[in-house]
Amino acid sequence: MPAPGFGARQSSGALDFTVRAGEPEGPAQEQTPAPKTFGGRIPKQLVGSNLSPSAFIALVERAQAYIRAGDIYQVNLSQRLAARFPFSGWELFQRLSAVSPAPFSAFLDCGEFQIASSSPELFLRLSGRHVQTRPIKGTRPRSTDPARDAQLTYELQTSTKEMAELVMITDLLRNDLGKVCEFGSVQVPELVRLERYPQVQHLVSTVEGRLRPDTTHLAAFASSFPGGSVTGAPKFRAIEIIDELEPITRGPYTGALGYLGFNRESQLSIIIRAAICKERTVYFHTGAGIVADSVPAAEYEETLAKARGFLQALHYDRLPQRTVRA
Repeated sequence: MPAPGFGARQSSGALDFTVRAGEPEGPAQEQTPAPKTFGGRIPKQLVGSNLSPSAFIALVERAQAYIRAGDIYQVNLSQRLAARFPFSGWELFQRLSAVSPAPFSAFLDCGEFQIASSSPELFLRLSGRHVQTRPIKGTRPRSTDPARDAQLTYELQTSTKEMAELVMITDLLRNDLGKVCEFGSVQVPELVRLERYPQVQHLVSTVEGRLRPDTTHLAAFASSFPGGSVTGAPKFRAIEIIDELEPITRGPYTGALGYLGFNRESQLSIIIRAAICKERTVYFHTGAGIVADSVPAAEYEETLAKARGFLQALHYDRLPQRTVRA
């Protein structure tokens, strides 16, 4: 599971932080890639995964056994893609932002490695004593054919499975915020909202509350971390199962990226749709939420749909086929 980390922006030195933060507007936000040119050409990359399709499907089936046994109701499982990349982490961030723009895109240079994130998910937004989180659950790919795209949207909005996932995680986050908020202040002003991005479309809910007077933003962060949408329910048993089933650690993936302000203005995103760049190699975790009625092969395909922006940023137009242990 992700390990929390903190840093401060410096004018010179190892750590540099750039963020493009915003919030989708309207009931169904549309985002399309903006044309962008780059200084260097990149060849199509050979992309591998730490899990073959059959291995990922086997993990889903093992997770469903835990669900049937009553250990958990839902768990997020991921695979990690890897490829060589001949340019800088900043170059990858520019490419990723061009093909897969997102409201919480961010770039973090940690010296030995860089995080290039195109995250659509808000973890926490805090302003004074007001706190808000916006979990994502439910995914369908986008299609260039308008009729097919509309059909996929309809499937997503009418899926009892996807709605059940969203409701479960929304309730989990209500509980997380309830630990640090005034009694009765935690509300769900919007249970389900459709958001569309260039490669995928999601269902999103909004949970908010009012912090107790003695609660700091750091305490609110600690109460909620890691995000429920990228772990499962119950959260800590799901984390134990993730640690057991996934063959490699997640690193920054599904952690949080943002800032905690001394002026009590803070915002953090969930680190998803994010590439980790280290020594000319890029790593990209991509996951899916598993429930009792999940179809394992469909969950595998969902992970690939979420990786499409990353693959496009690498000029890669095929799905990863080989297994690597990078």
